[in-house]
Amino acid sequence: MAKKLNGTVIVTYRCNARCTMCNRYKAPSKPEEELSVETVRKLPPMYFTNITGGEPFIREDLPELVRELYKKSDRIVISTNGFFTDRIVALCKEFPQIGIRISIEGLEQTNNEIRGLEDGFNRGYNTLKILRQMGMKDVGFGMTVQDKNAPDLLPLYRLSDEMGMEFATASLHNSFYFVEAKNIIHDRPMVAQHFEDLCNALLRSKSPKKWFRAYFNHGLINYIYGQKRLLPCDMSFDTFFIDPYGDVMPCNGTKDKEVMGNLNEQSWEELWNSREAEEVRKKVRCCDRQCWMIGSVSPAMNKYIWIPGFWVVWHKLKSFFTKKPYSMYQNKIVRDYRDGKVTKEMLDRCSTCDLCAQVSDGLSEKSREQLKDRSGEEIVDADIAAQMK
Repeated sequence: MAKKLNGTVIVTYRCNARCTMCNRYKAPSKPEEELSVETVRKLPPMYFTNITGGEPFIREDLPELVRELYKKSDRIVISTNGFFTDRIVALCKEFPQIGIRISIEGLEQTNNEIRGLEDGFNRGYNTLKILRQMGMKDVGFGMTVQDKNAPDLLPLYRLSDEMGMEFATASLHNSFYFVEAKNIIHDRPMVAQHFEDLCNALLRSKSPKKWFRAYFNHGLINYIYGQKRLLPCDMSFDTFFIDPYGDVMPCNGTKDKEVMGNLNEQSWEELWNSREAEEVRKKVRCCDRQCWMIGSVSPAMNKYIWIPGFWVVWHKLKSFFTKKPYSMYQNKIVRDYRDGKVTKEMLDRCSTCDLCAQVSDGLSEKSREQLKDRSGEEIVDADIAAQMK
């Protein structure tokens, strides 16, 4: 029997948002090259599947892909900007058990400035409200924290908590997937303070799931200070990504696209056990990017449960005796920065930010060819306009 894995399916690189921390919208895939139902059928059994993009609901045939993935996945969560409300609602009526995470980068003004979607906050927020009214349980916000929106972190969590929704966090990353190399946190103590506040709110809740989320956010503080990740990375061993072209990759955090094989051309067994896949696994074992994204951390937290488990038990016990069970200064690097033992320049060098980097975009030759005459924004705007006729 095939080993169950965790998978992320990138169904398209087309995106209608204009996020300041992600340039994927400038480098869309061609619709005719994107993952087919036939290729999705070849994927292995999965514990968990994340469907993402680009913006996955740009694909009008997304329900067909979900129907296939539903047959082989214990749990599915779709990451979206919430723009295509009607399509999201229709899909959730067919599959009420799936999860929906709508990317919202702060309260209304902050979100709209960062994501560049007209009335994006209200569209996303109203979509979530409709899903909750429908009885959907696995819905919530996804927020990528940076200097600009860090002050909105706790207010947005409280908003999601009042609505009984999930609240997922990330920080800035650089990779071919985001078509970006210049992302960096500038005021680390300020951002870390807001993560500390969130950790304490999560630890004071009655939900064990939120206690473990506190550990994840503790890891984000560690990450933005450029430190070694708190848990081993097992991407390409029990977790994978597949891009719109059928290329199977270890993750979306690498500087350049690392390919284990192509599922359009190979069977899963052939691909997963190939020489190319083994070479990628060797690179993963030596990877120095120290990513802390939920796609790699969640499986690691389950696999090495005693590490976050001990942290959670200790800090939850502390929450019964103090209003502030967690302090960012538990991290030695945070204390060292405060005490002047390390400088901002030293921490900046620990990050993946590279102002001089030639950014890879992971596109096929045909997809890149279309950018000779038009920008990615023009291509996707025309695409959506044609769909809406």
